[in-house]
Amino acid sequence: MNEKHPAIGVEDVPSPGKEFENGGLEPPRRGRAWLWIVVLAVIAAAVAYRFWPKAAAQAPATTTATGGGRRGGGGIPPVVAVKATRGNIGVYVTDPGAVAPVYTVTVQSQISGYLTQVLYKEGDMVQKGQALAEIDPRPYQVQLETAQASLVRDQANLDNARVDLKRYQTLVPERAVPEQTLATQVALVKSDEGVVATDQAAIDSAQLNLVYCHITAPITGRVGLRLIDPGNYIQNSSALVVVTQLQPITGVFPIAEDSLPPVIQKWRAGQRLSVEALDRNNKHLAWGFLSTIDNQIDPTTGTVKLRATFPNEDNALFPNQFINAKLLVEEKHSVTLLPTAAVQINNQQSYVWFVNPDSTVAIRQIKQGTKEGEMTEIDSGLNPGDEVVMTGVDRLQPGSKVSAQLEGYGNTPSNPPSNTQSGD
Repeated sequence: MNEKHPAIGVEDVPSPGKEFENGGLEPPRRGRAWLWIVVLAVIAAAVAYRFWPKAAAQAPATTTATGGGRRGGGGIPPVVAVKATRGNIGVYVTDPGAVAPVYTVTVQSQISGYLTQVLYKEGDMVQKGQALAEIDPRPYQVQLETAQASLVRDQANLDNARVDLKRYQTLVPERAVPEQTLATQVALVKSDEGVVATDQAAIDSAQLNLVYCHITAPITGRVGLRLIDPGNYIQNSSALVVVTQLQPITGVFPIAEDSLPPVIQKWRAGQRLSVEALDRNNKHLAWGFLSTIDNQIDPTTGTVKLRATFPNEDNALFPNQFINAKLLVEEKHSVTLLPTAAVQINNQQSYVWFVNPDSTVAIRQIKQGTKEGEMTEIDSGLNPGDEVVMTGVDRLQPGSKVSAQLEGYGNTPSNPPSNTQSGD
């Protein structure tokens, strides 16, 4: 019962993507999928061909850079080193204060009258006795002339009374006139003498008022802003201008009572202690000397006020200006000094990275002394000439080698006047 099937020819096989009329043996989308695979493969090959040469060229460079970095990290680290030096350092007490003039005078009128002239310009430096203003003197000139006329008249009356007194003194013994007349004449002479003295006082007062018409500078200093303009009628005690002495000038500043004993000891011994005036940014303004110490301690603050005098020849200090007063209490000579930046602190202990002669580093404990500016006194642990690391310590290990570059480092930039015995 074998059934024979007709042979199927090549032409009878359906092409991909075509459907058989009877429904087909496979779905047409399989042919389209193979087509998309081929397209994507072509695109990937094109992209690889476009970008592969650049990636290949960059790969060796990246590898070289990375390898070089590793080699650099394992090399000798460079550091900046400084040498300990021998020098001088000062022990200072620094506190804020203010500039205070030695004298500040408010010039006032001592008489009333019209202000006719102002003979200064605001801000001028004036000398003691220099004319500042003029008040109309004519009313006081008239008063002087009136007093002088009264003196002439009353002096004549006094002279006449004295003549009568002499005559009565010769007649009373002869009983030519009663004694009461003589007594009355004596009283009259004394009265006329009082009138003459009053007239003389009036003359002196008028002359003094004429002097007061010419207002002069009571001190040498700088005048401030004009308080009254010419042409105004001013009263007695009217303020005209303020004159402030600038040369010399003083600074007042407080210090803690705990800092007072060494200061007062040297001051009482006649030693002049130098004081430096600094601005808010600790920039140098002027040098001066301690001139006086207050006589009591303020119990509310535990401080005592000190006054320093500055020549102020360049007018660097101005009245009421804020200053940081830096008082030199002691000078230490020939001590070991090191820049403060080279000192390391750990657990309240001070140490430095010491550079050995073979360029290896080691940790060395030190003891600090006085600090001033950018320098620190080393009491122990270092000698002048020893080399220590200042920058680059974060990369160091004990015993590691370093490539040290020395940097010069000086002492404080400004040199204070030495504390000397006062010759004043």
